[in-house]
Amino acid sequence: MPDDLLRPTIGAGVDLKVRPWRLMSQAYVAFFGGAIASTVITFLNARRLGVSAARRGLIVLTGVVGVAAVIAVFVLSGGDRDYSYGLRILVRLVAVGCCLVQLHLQRPMDRAFQLRGGDYASLWGPGIAAVVGGFAVDALIEELVARAL
Repeated sequence: MPDDLLRPTIGAGVDLKVRPWRLMSQAYVAFFGGAIASTVITFLNARRLGVSAARRGLIVLTGVVGVAAVIAVFVLSGGDRDYSYGLRILVRLVAVGCCLVQLHLQRPMDRAFQLRGGDYASLWGPGIAAVVGGFAVDALIEELVARAL
């Protein structure tokens, strides 16, 4: 097991002027905007934190798996666009579950940011934009899947 004590936590390519967003605020984006919105915000935040390219790839992969799971749920429901309450909750649970995995991948660099004593940026503007955009893309995907069925 390699010793992480002497390994630098902040990469040379990190722009310290660009502040990241709080990790738990990203869960709200996942709940209201879905897996796509969550993945976009998480990926951008991971870049702000200086998360490695391999972990950012895992963040995207988690989002793709989440979107595939939502599409599978939609297909199993028969492509009915009139979601029942249970299906809506299931879709949100999938998005929040993906978000939790994505947050776990960012946590080490977020702790390094906290130790530097930096202030977080506000997620209100980007979060609302991601929720609206994610909702629109989800609706488009559902429409395409419904037409394909």
